[in-house]
Amino acid sequence: MFEGALTAMVTPFDKEGNVDEKGLRKNVEFQMKKGIDGLVPVGTTGECATVSYEEHNQIVDIVIDAARGRVPVLPGTGSNSTWEAIMLTKHAEEAGADGALLVCPYYNRPTQAGLYAHFKKIAEEVDIPQIIYNIPSRTGVNMLPETMAKLAKLRNVAGVKEATGDMKQVAKVIELTKGSNFLVTSGNDSDTLDVIRLGGVGVISVASNIIPDRVVELVKVARSGDFERAKKIHDELTPIFKNLFIETNPAPVKTAMNWMGLPAGGLRLPLVGMLPENQNILRETLVKAGLLK
Repeated sequence: MFEGALTAMVTPFDKEGNVDEKGLRKNVEFQMKKGIDGLVPVGTTGECATVSYEEHNQIVDIVIDAARGRVPVLPGTGSNSTWEAIMLTKHAEEAGADGALLVCPYYNRPTQAGLYAHFKKIAEEVDIPQIIYNIPSRTGVNMLPETMAKLAKLRNVAGVKEATGDMKQVAKVIELTKGSNFLVTSGNDSDTLDVIRLGGVGVISVASNIIPDRVVELVKVARSGDFERAKKIHDELTPIFKNLFIETNPAPVKTAMNWMGLPAGGLRLPLVGMLPENQNILRETLVKAGLLK
């Protein structure tokens, strides 16, 4: 269900800094027209850390309603607090989400035993498929392949979004979960091709906020086994993948969307607008890619 190219959606804000429902629905339609395989609202790219509980649930409700069952919706519902993650995941279930994306607990840095207990408890409490999000650069903790394999045996634990950037770790996770229905998908646009080569099923993408059709093409070609053609597509898109992270995500992708006329709006503190010199680099990248004039 969560295979292919899924978009880690931005949360558009209006001029007053509130959630822009009209803009969010417009972005869903843009993704639909460009053939995206799934939508992931209120993750890192959706500024989940700075929206209120009420806003979080509102965003989930809007995206599910706007998608109208055309593609799977996988909201981010993770937290460093197990009870909070359960609360958000239960709302996603009640709202009709197809699953939930749960980031490894951040800041409190649990042990591997703590990680296992956290995700086991959520899987027992909420009966929808759950994708674990392993991103040590954000959380300060890395879920090891052995812990992942142990979790993969649990009901409702459906896969992992791997954003370690460590292909040896990705390969180990795939090896240890072989023969199960456990899905491994890339959490970094730049790693998509390598993850699929190893047996992964796609990507949860930031770049697809602005180039969904190209990311879909990359994933489809790679999954078909035509790695020579996939490498050409990957190389063409690499400058975009790189410069959408020239500053902290989602500042660059929101900047790009605003330039392209896609609803994005501003950022919530403590994130701020891009430095002028980095804006120039990003703009030049988008012009070369034909996305801006």
